[in-house]
Amino acid sequence: MSPSSEPCGPAGLLGPAEIRDLAARLGVTPTRKLGQNFVHDANTVRRIVRAAGLAPDDVVLEVGPGLGSLTLGLLPAARRVVAVEIDPRLAGVLPRTVAAHAPRYADRLSVLTADALAVPAAALPEAPTALVANLPYNVAVPVLLHLLAELPSLRHGLVMVQREVADRLVAGPGSRAYGVPSVKLAWYADARPAGRVPPTVFWPVPNVDSGLVAFARHEPPAEPARRDAVFAVVDAAFAQRRKMLRSALAGWAGGAEAATEVLVRAGVAPTARAEQLGIDQFAAISAGRPR
Repeated sequence: MSPSSEPCGPAGLLGPAEIRDLAARLGVTPTRKLGQNFVHDANTVRRIVRAAGLAPDDVVLEVGPGLGSLTLGLLPAARRVVAVEIDPRLAGVLPRTVAAHAPRYADRLSVLTADALAVPAAALPEAPTALVANLPYNVAVPVLLHLLAELPSLRHGLVMVQREVADRLVAGPGSRAYGVPSVKLAWYADARPAGRVPPTVFWPVPNVDSGLVAFARHEPPAEPARRDAVFAVVDAAFAQRRKMLRSALAGWAGGAEAATEVLVRAGVAPTARAEQLGIDQFAAISAGRPR
């Protein structure tokens, strides 16, 4: 084991006073547009890191590190943390924050100033194996799906999102929360709820609870090249989720009769509705459409 990956003691974590002082010195006012709600509770940070189940050789991708609360908790638990931050002021100060509060781990941090919705794998200094992040509420699902598509090296992860979004991501067929995010995440990974987070651990305090979602990547139900075709079926089916699939997929298939034929070939009842199907069935429907 190399010296940089040896287990070490915990880093100094940020509390409410440190968070506000750091923001004031930077002239940072958290904005709703960027979904900035900074965690200031050390126990919550420790809980997230434990729930992430990181191995000493993991390379962690953290999206939106903000003022560094979670970053400081992640650094002792992984071989490297790659932080992607869209705000250049926050990206610029993060290495200094780590150097001040956790100097033993400063060499484990890499910071990239970029939009996580657009960052390509080639821009990262190393292929990440885990995603652990407090995702901005307004773009949580697109960011998560983009990163799983762009970074096949991601094996597992834990994300903190708005509670309602967390419920959707982990929902199974037949539940009220089940929808497009549930199905598309299921293409990439098995997801499970990992706990709730109250609004009081953030500054500023959001008006909703947050939820933790853990995931572990699995093989997709079809060839990766077919993902977009399968997702087109998912989008079409849920666009009219109250309708039977023979009607909801009529536009996609070229008519209700054609949709019925495709559904029968896929072993799916034409009278079924979108919320009753799992990702394997959507893949089968996509495969049954004449090309």
